[in-house]
Amino acid sequence: MTDYRITTALAAIDWDFPSRVAHSAIEGLHPYPAKFIAEIPGALLDVLPISAGSVVLDPFCGSGTTLVESQRRGIPSIGIDLNPIAALITRVKTSPMPAGMGWAAEQAIEQARHSSPVDIPDIPNLAHWFKPPVQSALAACTAAISSAHPDYHDILRLALSSIIVRVSNQDSDTRYAAVQKSVSGEDVFCEFATAAHRIITALDARGYDLESAAVINYDTLAVMPSSIARPVGVVITSPPYPNAYEYWLYHKYRMWWLGFDPLAIKHREIGARAHFFKRNHHTAEHFRQQMTATFNLLRKVVVPGGFACFVIGRSKIHGRIVDNAAIIEDVANAAGFVPVFQSERAISAQRKSFNLTHARIKTENLLVLRYAGQEKGYDAEMA
Repeated sequence: MTDYRITTALAAIDWDFPSRVAHSAIEGLHPYPAKFIAEIPGALLDVLPISAGSVVLDPFCGSGTTLVESQRRGIPSIGIDLNPIAALITRVKTSPMPAGMGWAAEQAIEQARHSSPVDIPDIPNLAHWFKPPVQSALAACTAAISSAHPDYHDILRLALSSIIVRVSNQDSDTRYAAVQKSVSGEDVFCEFATAAHRIITALDARGYDLESAAVINYDTLAVMPSSIARPVGVVITSPPYPNAYEYWLYHKYRMWWLGFDPLAIKHREIGARAHFFKRNHHTAEHFRQQMTATFNLLRKVVVPGGFACFVIGRSKIHGRIVDNAAIIEDVANAAGFVPVFQSERAISAQRKSFNLTHARIKTENLLVLRYAGQEKGYDAEMA
């Protein structure tokens, strides 16, 4: 397919998707900020030709939408994300459900409900966000999950993660303020059971073959081509916006309860607002350097003639509007990726997330680029 035909096909799509609805329960397995709507990667995958033997790559895979849409179409895919909650969500969405999962969930819930008191983990400011009975119940749940067979860990951990904000004193998933809630220990067990059942039901309802989908839980800026190890035909991603969304903050207590270190994630997270309000704060130049590192990886793994599709909005950094799409296009050009198509789309006013009011992100840009690199030996490049 020529670039002209591709551009024409892409231009015929209404990228606002004004009438969209969540088309499957798999989309709602777990809360996630600024979630990539399925229609965007779906439309791109339906238009762009993908080289035989290549995979789809999302280097900032978030909740796994690109990988799910690739899997629906029988295309192998790879996702990378620094955030362990994102990696957990994506793995569960794209992996086969282990046999006996329903029974394992019931066993874990009953064990948690009737267990002896369990040590409460040392989590900062825990009493402010979780009532003592809730702390005890969550600790019992994590202990029960740990004692289950490893095959069941991911789904059980995702179920628990999905309810942590609901049973905490936090107002909501998108409002980081403490409020009074009437939540008991028994409520925690009931919510855990409901979440596990909902996830199992959604996974069981997947009406498509589960094509290979690998998830790399690592910092994209430090990933080596050898970790991908397959030629990439299409990249579809939405990188974090500088000074906009706080992914680490959104999942902070989820990470702590599951044994991860959110402060380590905060330190390396692209765009986290904290980076822009400190001495020697980040600037747009940091984002340029981060995207340069990203394209240094992409030019080593994308096949000649392959595509890189980015969805990115503007940022506001200390009163200055930064055109992130222009930065990506400039960096991409230096790496050998030439523009094929660009469109601005409106972000739904219904999409909720931390710092959305602060950032005033109302539109975002879709960039479709094509790699004009030379033929190369992938074994050598990826070694």
